Amino acid sequence: MRRDASPPAPPEAGSSARTAHPPFTSSAGRLIGLDLARGLAILGMYAAHVGPEPSVGGPLGWAMEAARGRSATLFALLAGFTLVILTGRPEPRTGRAGRQAVGRVLIRSAILIALGYLLTALDTSVDVILSVYGLLFILALPLYRLRAPTLAAIAASAALVMPLVWYLLLAAVEHGSWADAVIAHDPLARITDSEGLVELFITGEYPVLTWLPFIIAGMAVAKLDLKRPGVPAKIALSGGALVVLGYGGSWLALHLVPGAQAAVSAATDGGPAASAWWSDAVSEDPTVGVPAWLLVAAPHSQTTWSILGSTGVALVVLAACLIATARSARLRWLAAPVIAVGSIALTAYVGHIIAIKALGVDELPDSAALPVLICFAVAAMLLALAWTRAFQRGPLEYMMHAATTPALLIK
Repeated sequence: MRRDASPPAPPEAGSSARTAHPPFTSSAGRLIGLDLARGLAILGMYAAHVGPEPSVGGPLGWAMEAARGRSATLFALLAGFTLVILTGRPEPRTGRAGRQAVGRVLIRSAILIALGYLLTALDTSVDVILSVYGLLFILALPLYRLRAPTLAAIAASAALVMPLVWYLLLAAVEHGSWADAVIAHDPLARITDSEGLVELFITGEYPVLTWLPFIIAGMAVAKLDLKRPGVPAKIALSGGALVVLGYGGSWLALHLVPGAQAAVSAATDGGPAASAWWSDAVSEDPTVGVPAWLLVAAPHSQTTWSILGSTGVALVVLAACLIATARSARLRWLAAPVIAVGSIALTAYVGHIIAIKALGVDELPDSAALPVLICFAVAAMLLALAWTRAFQRGPLEYMMHAATTPALLIK
């Protein structure tokens, strides 16, 4: 089955040709702007995994810094959007259809968790996020019937509370032996040769406790009528406000709280605490036992400021993609390769980790990293574009769809 992710050619200037489907959606009913945002998130993760270090400086260094952490949070927010699509949008499915949708989500979650651990077993330098996504789907699933305002309130509350809970639990793990006892009795830990649920919820690179707000925020956005005039613009304004609140609040806190920068710098072996309001150059790992750490907003810092700022960035990017693809057929044509990557995001994500392992490009000097990143991005876009011209779903997306069909037997 053929699916066009965008118009076959850019329209002439001033053309008023009419299309058979709304500009928000493709001929297969997909939200083009959503796929564009997904594609940008995937390419951003490529940049974080094989691209140059931000220390190269200049515009390239800034772009690499911007991609770190924020690409993954954008993808997490879009995962929340996907959860609502799977369970019914604009209205949640009810009755048998609702039970079947829940069943499909649970099967999908189990597959993502297993796939995440399989990719982790490849032992690359990438911190694979799929297992966390699978668990987030399960935890957020009971909320799928709620309205946008309620979901937004829950996301905001989680952003305020969960970082404190996570910080206290992380400190307890590092200063106590209870976690070892939990891991010893955790079947998941034994099967995967990892820290199991303790890692997923607390000690991992993507703790479920602090990543739950992203998926709930995405669910709230998905509940909105995006085709209604002004709604994407309001999403952009809300995102901008969160950017200012998150990063601006962290900047003010680090400058106004006495000794905050000095404490963060000392706890991170002299890291550049002055930039900790937006950059992870200060440290790639959270620092426990130092309350001043809760004032930073660096990516992966797991703080309230970081969650607010990263959510804001994700909302701005999503809104910009929705607005741009709805208003400009020429842009839809130009962005078709990125849109194609976003439409087969699971395949593109898994594929790049396998490629990193197969090619041995885990740790590269900056002189080689940029060419490798360009090759990864170009290959992904060309392959995705060719595939989506002939097939409706990506290879792994087809397998996921087939694997979840048993849920249709639910009465």
